[in-house]
Amino acid sequence: MAFSLKMCAAAAVAALTLSSTTHAADVKLPSILAWSAYNTGTNGYNQAVVIGKALKDAYGVNIRVIPGKNDISRMSPLRTDKVQFIANGAGTFYASEGVYNFAVPSWGPQKVQLLMSATADINVSLAVTRDSGVKTMAGLKGKKVGIVRGSPALTIGTKALLAFGNLTFDDVDIVEFGGYGAMWKGMAGGQIIAALGTTATGPAKKLEATPHGVFWPPIPAADKEGWKRLLAVAPYFVPHVATLGTGNVDKDHPHDGAAYPFPILITRADQDPDLVYSMVKAINSQYDSYKNSSPSMPGWSTKNQTFEWAVPYHPAAVKYWTEIGVWTDEMEVHNLKLLKRQDILAEAWATMKDRNLDGDAFKAEWMKTRAAALEAAGMDPIFK
Repeated sequence: MAFSLKMCAAAAVAALTLSSTTHAADVKLPSILAWSAYNTGTNGYNQAVVIGKALKDAYGVNIRVIPGKNDISRMSPLRTDKVQFIANGAGTFYASEGVYNFAVPSWGPQKVQLLMSATADINVSLAVTRDSGVKTMAGLKGKKVGIVRGSPALTIGTKALLAFGNLTFDDVDIVEFGGYGAMWKGMAGGQIIAALGTTATGPAKKLEATPHGVFWPPIPAADKEGWKRLLAVAPYFVPHVATLGTGNVDKDHPHDGAAYPFPILITRADQDPDLVYSMVKAINSQYDSYKNSSPSMPGWSTKNQTFEWAVPYHPAAVKYWTEIGVWTDEMEVHNLKLLKRQDILAEAWATMKDRNLDGDAFKAEWMKTRAAALEAAGMDPIFK
């Protein structure tokens, strides 16, 4: 599976013209809504708050943003109707596939679907403390690297970036933390020297102000073998150049690295389609009111949308993007394949309920079952 962060430029221009004519009367939102997002102070959380303010100003809707320290804590309130949307990350992919922390009887593959996403001039990478002297991913051999319990997105992202440097978890000293914020505090406190985040994440800015400093090792696109190893672990990453960040990353010092859409605004497949349609329409039509609120907000523009990623778009979101002229036939074909993939995974999961298994035995059987179901449909299981 290959994914792209680009969309048709001509379609983007047409969309910008059309969406600028959208009026508040076209959007119907309840007075109170809730999103879950990353920890307070993180780039993802801050972006959710900015959008919430813009929508309150325009439509009078109050959006409560609930921070979650890992993928499970962000996903749980969506499943129980405590939130309607999540400003999420790569954990969306793992939830949809039913792997890692979702390969357990209480979860399984989740029919989560996109409304839209953001791709700003930032990268998603492993930061190191400047005073560690580490300059490359390979240089992390034998060093203390942080991961977050209950967050496959952070854990697998870390594993993938280490693979770029031809390292595995066995080659480094892994230190587990209970949450994203705790991990970065651990780096500031000297417990670890490396942690995953965006180049503009709030905790990295705090680390930059300490004597440790922050440095982002490059992940050059020219290193084909390194990228081959990275993508074998996390196929949703793409090469990307960042000009927004901390430490050694700015407009004068671009970072040759990796990225994926972040945040990714998702909901459940069975979410009220009118609510989904109004939410994506509201966010997109109000872009001009929030685009300058922080350096990351231009990532939400129509031209920066990623319409062919690893998880499908909600049909109500597709309706909106089609109306403004950016949804193409190729995107529709791609999306229908991903929707079919979710159906196949759901059908495979249904066969697991009568199997008297738990723990590792259950996970092993599920991974075999999902792989067989996907292969029978001519699809790459990716995880086995």
